[in-house]
Parts: sequence; C-alpha cells; structure tokens
Amino acid sequence: MRTLLATIRKTFTRPARLSPAARGERRADRRGLPACDPGPAAVIDACTAWLCAAQDHSASADGGVARDYSLQTGWSSSYPETTGYIIPTMIALAQRTGNAALHGRARRMLDWCVAIQFPEGGFQGGKIDSTPRVPVTFNTGQILLGLAAGVAAYGAAYADAMHRAASWLRDTQDADGCWRRHPTPFARAGDKAYETHVAWGLFEADRIAPGHGYGAAGLRQVAWALGKQQPNGWFAANCLDDPALPLSHTIGYALRGVIEAYRFAERADLLEAAVRTGASIAAATAADGYLPGRLGPDFRSGADYACLTGSAQNAHCLFLLYQLTGERHYLDAARRLNSYVRRTISIDGQPHARGGVKGSFPVDGDYGQWAYLNWAAKFCIDANLLELETSDA
Repeated sequence: MRTLLATIRKTFTRPARLSPAARGERRADRRGLPACDPGPAAVIDACTAWLCAAQDHSASADGGVARDYSLQTGWSSSYPETTGYIIPTMIALAQRTGNAALHGRARRMLDWCVAIQFPEGGFQGGKIDSTPRVPVTFNTGQILLGLAAGVAAYGAAYADAMHRAASWLRDTQDADGCWRRHPTPFARAGDKAYETHVAWGLFEADRIAPGHGYGAAGLRQVAWALGKQQPNGWFAANCLDDPALPLSHTIGYALRGVIEAYRFAERADLLEAAVRTGASIAAATAADGYLPGRLGPDFRSGADYACLTGSAQNAHCLFLLYQLTGERHYLDAARRLNSYVRRTISIDGQPHARGGVKGSFPVDGDYGQWAYLNWAAKFCIDANLLELETSDA
C-alpha cells in the first residue's frame, strides 16, 4: 500500500515534464515485473558493459565513472565515492575473465581517485563538480575499498594514498567509535550506523598493512553501530534522509559492514549481530524477490517500490550468511532477490539503458528516480558473481 510519505515525495520530486524515454519506462514498469530472468551470467556481462559505458561517457571525462544515466538529462559527471568501490568489482571481473582492458579501466579509476585526494587524506562528497567540496568520512571509506584493492592487485603505486585515507579515518574518529567531524553535506545531518561500510574499508587496509590500528578503529565503529541495533536486527540512525524508514540500501550497507567485521575479527558476537539483521531481511523478502525500498522498525514495508541497489546488496549479504552458517533460508532469499533485480534489467534494449540498473522499480520510485545508477550496477554484478560461486550445501 502506498504510504503517505511516498506520495508526498513523488509529488514534490516528479519533474514537471517527462522526457519520452522516462514516460516510456514508467509505462513499461507499471505493467509489472517482466517474466523473463536473463540469468546471472548474462546480467553480469550486460552490467559490466554498462559500467564501461558509464566511464566512457562521464560528462567530466576524467577516468571516473558517471554517477548515473538519467532518462531526463543523460549522463552525469563522475562520482568519486562509487567509483572507489567499483574498482574492486572491476578488478575481480578482470581477474575472472583475463580481460586486460578491464584492468586498464580499474587503473584509470585508481589514478583519478589518487589525483583528487585531499592532502590530509580524505575525499570529497557528491559528484566531482558538486559543491561544497569538503572531505567526507563516508566517501573516503568507500574509496579506501578501491585503494586497498588497488594495492593488492597492482602493488605499491597506490599504497601512499591508501595509508593517507586510512590514517585520516582512524584519526578523525570520535572516542566512542562514531565519526561526526566530517559528515556529508548531501544527506540529513546526524550519526550514521551504516558507516560500518566505512569500517570495512579500514579492515581491508589493515589486511594489506597491519600494525597501524586501522582494523581496531573499524571495530570501534561497528561496536558503536551495534548500540543502534534492535533485537530484530533493525538499525536506528541508519538512513540518508529518514531514520524512521531507512532505505534497504543503507540497511544493506550496515549489514555488510557487520559481516565484514566478523570476517576480520572472527568474533561470534559479530556473526550473531549479522544474523539478527539477515534473518529479518530474508523474512521480509517476498516469494517473487520483492523487498520494499524502505523498512520500518518491524521490517514492514515503508515504500511502494523496490530500491534495486538495496535488493542487490542484501542478496550479497545473504549469500555470505549462507556461506558462514549453512542455513538454507539465506540462500533461497538471496536467489529470489537477485532474480527480482535481474528481471528489471534490459540486456538488449536501448543504448545507455542496456545493462543499467534503475534506482527504483518502478522507475518513478523516490530512490534514484528516472535514473540508472552506477553503484546499482556494481552491486548487481557482485551479487550475481557470488550466486555463481555459491553452491548448495
């Protein structure tokens, strides 16, 4: 059932005049979820090609990846935050396929990130041409994931940038584990539990270069975030704009960070915390793979659309929980989530949209409205790669 909040958002965010492409996509989506599931391999290939196109067509033409392709305005400028965590995906694809061109793309992304790093080690929020241009905790953590992957794959050329980013995060953390000094100017003010995804960047840096306190700083943040977790796994203070109805996207961020904390520290309490959230996500996933784009404290629907980014992220997390616990219900829910997202993707449609993953399904949902998002494609690739790698117990 459509919520009043969703109705208000759509009223005030819908453009006065839609392009023919936007009208056509909305019309198609309102007919319902397509019946055809292209399967993991076809979607991985299509989404990879779309990410390559997003790098090639970025309006800022700088080696980064365009934030999105909008059915209203076309290709955007590059987005540092998500380019950072697209890098590990591009490296994984290059290693899996032996495709030297994909390695070249990952190196161009890395070189661009190094070039835009602030002297103190942080990275800006927003797109490359957004203002104000200030260092932001969350964005730095996401780019740190790429820098750590770059060091692992390509060596010391990216080590200095990795250390400066990790040290900046370690040294700007408050004593209780929360980061408050460098918030993004592009989201609602307040503490963010989903910065467990920043902690994950520190775990990766610690694996590359132990002995600098990076992992310990990450664990402090996760401990703080778990103070926001309810017994059913829902997190307070865990959304870009509406803490009462967090996006499945930010829930996915928070859950992945807790899982990675367990994989780093191998503490049973961290796995137990991840299971609390994962079990509720699995239960909230419908038989057809639909997961509401926003979820209230009881994990009931707070939106009338799917946030496809969040669906893919949570699918990936549930595959990981299946690997860690052997519990079949995680595997089944993860497969349903992945199939739902795959069915929304056109693998042989119009240029620029082909292989892209929309922010919302239907396309006029309030997350990434009218647009195909680079991070949605990245998480879709990740989740489908893991599906291919995950076998039944």
